[in-house]
Amino acid sequence: MEKVIDNFLKYVQIDTESEEGSMTFPSTQKQHELAKVLAGQLQEMGAEEITYDMKHCYVYASIPASKGCESSPVVGFIAHMDTSPAVTGAGVKPRIIEGYDGKDIVLNPKEGIVMKVSDFPELLSYQGKRLIVTDGTTLLGADDKAGVAEIMAMAEYLLEHEEISHGKIRIGFTPDEEVGAGADYFDVKLFGADYAYTVDGGRLGELEYENFNAAGAKVTVYGRSVHPGEAKDKMRNAILMAMELQTMLPPAENPMYTCGYEGFYHLDSFAGTVEKATLEYIIRDHDKGKFEKKKDYFLKVGDFLNGKYGEGTFEISLEDSYYNMKEVIEKHMHLVENAKEAMTELGIEPEVVPIRGGTDGARLSFMGLPCPNLCTGGQNFHGRFEYACADDMEKIVELLMKIAGKYCRKRL
Repeated sequence: MEKVIDNFLKYVQIDTESEEGSMTFPSTQKQHELAKVLAGQLQEMGAEEITYDMKHCYVYASIPASKGCESSPVVGFIAHMDTSPAVTGAGVKPRIIEGYDGKDIVLNPKEGIVMKVSDFPELLSYQGKRLIVTDGTTLLGADDKAGVAEIMAMAEYLLEHEEISHGKIRIGFTPDEEVGAGADYFDVKLFGADYAYTVDGGRLGELEYENFNAAGAKVTVYGRSVHPGEAKDKMRNAILMAMELQTMLPPAENPMYTCGYEGFYHLDSFAGTVEKATLEYIIRDHDKGKFEKKKDYFLKVGDFLNGKYGEGTFEISLEDSYYNMKEVIEKHMHLVENAKEAMTELGIEPEVVPIRGGTDGARLSFMGLPCPNLCTGGQNFHGRFEYACADDMEKIVELLMKIAGKYCRKRL
């Protein structure tokens, strides 16, 4: 199982950062570099039906069913290759901490970058284990290269050990998940799985089949610039008007103050001048009814401000991004039950939690491929303090094989 760590350390040093607002697909061409590496490794290990979509940057492959399991359902495992644009993924310098001692971790002595237990108390649960960290100047990329490495290690192990029972397994690696486009060109028919799991979660034991309903809103505010010395009754400051919109949203419904099933409005970017300001929001809620009310309220705020400042002052474009996959997965709860059972058999405590975000699996579920989400062993995604637990990653490779084995026995 140690191969998973070797692969992971290799993958995170390949820059695959995706880009918001890109007009190309994938959003960055450098994602192809990892896709090529994965396709080559799959070829070397003897995987079958390997497809590298050179236009859209998807990689698909198969592990044939073991003897006696040929008629079993086809199960897929999917992970994404890109990393978040929130923090740079270029020049990642991974480091393994052997036998973590439970104290603050100095990531970069020169820059004074320290990961403090007081800020991240969950670190205490990893005492004695191996942690993989960065030098504090980049993210790590465990989201989701840990999932990629775990799937690859599972594939290689099963291909080398034909005595392990499992049905046909399909593997899929996607681009641009971090910018909401990972499923855009995913070929569900070509993939050919009956069910699948994304391997894109957090700490060991996490199992997720509920995610946010999600929408994105772009707001443009048009002002009027006049020399400040002559501005009385003439200037219309787009920045101040934009700030007014933000103050009209419920203060408590902010990512900083919400958890669990609580939704939010998140101001993701804000730029402007007196003449023109732009804001980008994401709107989230697990409950479909509350989600619709949040969107409706946001638009009503825009209408109110247009009534106050004049029609056309505020332009709002609001589009849904993805929906809660719970309504699909509830019809296929064997996916959740088999994963929980596999965890228990491996001594892992299952923790069913809602995803406070989205995965490729959410969209794929609505495209006809039911797809809950499994843990990767990573923490603190999208930031300089991201880390992964090497011991847990090795355990997750075992978990993937155990889940695959459940479907050989046709436990539907």
